[in-house]
Amino acid sequence: MARLHRHTRHFIARTPLALAIALAFTQAQAQQATAPVETQLAPVVVQGRAAPSASVSGWGDVPLSLTPIQASVFGAEQAKDRGAQRLSDLTGFDAAISDAYNTEGYWDYLTVRGFVIDNRFNYRRDGLPINAETSIPLDNKAQIEVLKGTSGMQAGTSAPGGLVNFVVKRPTDAPLRRASLEWRETGSVTGAIDLSQRFGDGEAFGVRVNAAAAHLDPKVRETSGSRHLLAVAGDWRIGPDTLLEAEIETSHRSQPSVPGFSLLGNAVPAPVDPRINLNNQAWSQPVVLDGTTASLRWQRKLAGGWKFVAHAATQQLTSDDRIAFPFGCFDPNPAPNGTYYADRYCPNGNFDLYDFRSDGERRRSDALDLNLSGRLHTGAIEHAVSAGILSSRVKNRFGRQTFAFSGISNVDGSITDLPANPAPNDFNTNRDERSTELSLRDAMRFDERSTLWLGLRHTRLQRASERNDPTDPRATDYVQSFTTPFVAASHAWAPGQLVYASWGRGVESDVAPNRARFSNAGETFTQTSRQIEFGLRGGTDAVEWNAALFDIRRPRLGDFGSCDIDASCVRRPDGEQRHRGLEAGATLSLDAWTLRASAQWLRARVQGSSDPAVDGKQPTNVPARTLKLQADHRLAALPGLTLQGAFVAESHRQVLPDNSAQIPGWARVDLGARLDTRWAGSAVTWRAGVDNVADRRAWRESPYQFGHAYLFPLEPRTFRVSVQADL
Repeated sequence: MARLHRHTRHFIARTPLALAIALAFTQAQAQQATAPVETQLAPVVVQGRAAPSASVSGWGDVPLSLTPIQASVFGAEQAKDRGAQRLSDLTGFDAAISDAYNTEGYWDYLTVRGFVIDNRFNYRRDGLPINAETSIPLDNKAQIEVLKGTSGMQAGTSAPGGLVNFVVKRPTDAPLRRASLEWRETGSVTGAIDLSQRFGDGEAFGVRVNAAAAHLDPKVRETSGSRHLLAVAGDWRIGPDTLLEAEIETSHRSQPSVPGFSLLGNAVPAPVDPRINLNNQAWSQPVVLDGTTASLRWQRKLAGGWKFVAHAATQQLTSDDRIAFPFGCFDPNPAPNGTYYADRYCPNGNFDLYDFRSDGERRRSDALDLNLSGRLHTGAIEHAVSAGILSSRVKNRFGRQTFAFSGISNVDGSITDLPANPAPNDFNTNRDERSTELSLRDAMRFDERSTLWLGLRHTRLQRASERNDPTDPRATDYVQSFTTPFVAASHAWAPGQLVYASWGRGVESDVAPNRARFSNAGETFTQTSRQIEFGLRGGTDAVEWNAALFDIRRPRLGDFGSCDIDASCVRRPDGEQRHRGLEAGATLSLDAWTLRASAQWLRARVQGSSDPAVDGKQPTNVPARTLKLQADHRLAALPGLTLQGAFVAESHRQVLPDNSAQIPGWARVDLGARLDTRWAGSAVTWRAGVDNVADRRAWRESPYQFGHAYLFPLEPRTFRVSVQADL
């Protein structure tokens, strides 16, 4: 994950120039025929009566406000108003969602309800599984849905906490001609177009094109890069009851990544200059992430209100993962033997720097989903039933990799002349997976107020792995089957007021590594997580609100023994991680004001572990209290102008599993403005904002990953401005 060529391509690098180009573009395009403006989803976090439906819920077109789950939906316009460019930027909207090893130049991680959701198994695209070990562009996404809680009903294997679903933009009924240009410090510029048109007899055919290109030059040093996207979605309304949809997107991102800071000996250092990049060697190279995803969906309305959907997708990813990577250090003190810090940096700021390279990584995911849904009656009970089968296949192939010592560097970023050590010195592990999932859901409506929700998913899973070392492949191959149920009851005690209770299970599958040091190599483990949730939601014309109490239990695995010689280590279950919490949210619309609030109180603990150092302790990188606020104020004196503000506050996070070190809590304020205007018959939207207004210095998160403690600073104050024209 390293630097680009030093000749930075500043095709637009300053705010005045960006605005001038935007103005010229708008004036030129305004001479074309005007077109109706596309209607966007309401830019609010879901949780009220007017909330949209979300396929990630598992209950089809039922509005989220009527379902026994907690979820959030982030619309494209909401993301633009807040300057969100990547998935991790959405963590500012919902208190249940936070960072998990998010850094410039790499793919995104999310924590939901205190659990890091798995990039391999907890992500969906239009409801089908994808691999999120890549950069996923938002330019062609209509909305992003985040399910909060155990997801066994929606996914065969997945980590507890939640699911993320990306909803692709499809052709609109009205013509759409949209162009946008954005500039942000210090010189990042993104240009994008969004075009949609229907044609043919009765406008039976529709096509939508999204394209974007960006020069990336953030405030973090040595991270200049580029990205681009091209996406095409089409549909064919074959008749009043049949719809055929196809789409494809291809994307590229090349940018150096930024490694984390760490403890200095046993001390948590003061927050550093967030512009420092420890991946700053002359031989550093960018992380290159390429992806192509395509899907085909056929929908057919049947007699009696039933519907059949066949949906297939394929995803092909390639990546070059490269970085000058800090990991541990050796301190000569105390003499004579010194101290090796395996999971942090030395007290004087030194660290061991490694040349890491894994070029040509290839990941492929294929999925086919067949689903039948409809309604039927048994006496006075109405059933909303769906049954489906999902077949998926994953194939990951890697070459040899490099993880070689380069020298000793320091956290001040001053040592930039260490030698490269690029020769491959280790093998990697290829992986294959096949799964077949059978699902059945039934929402049994007894009357206008009471509903019983039943869901069941049975999964047959086959996984195999093999080292790409022909002399020592260390192959594993196993088959598992399991069933994940869900049951809930909801009651509307008054119009627009709902109370519910739910229980569900989720499953993760793991295996003891087939390595000589494990005495139980190849043993499989089925980790069953469980969740109980009680929720309330309701609303009036002016306010929408929700609250939920949840209790999630997730089994843990641990390695025991010296683990330094053959047959000295055993992997086995070791207690559980239990997260109990309360989350609440509200949206208030009052005259010219729109206020949104989200809060979470979380008690997360490791319990039942045989290791006294971690038993009863708080997991790393999980804040106990989180508050997130957004406010919009429409100025009556200047119609079309909306002033925006956001506030995020999080309590302390643990840095080490034994809770012997923690980072303090922090708060951040963001400000913005949106101006909606008409120019020569065209709708033009201007946006401006400043993130981290006070330029607050703090440690944003503290992931304990790869057996190492890392610290990531809060992003520095950053200005941004954009213009969007609908022509």
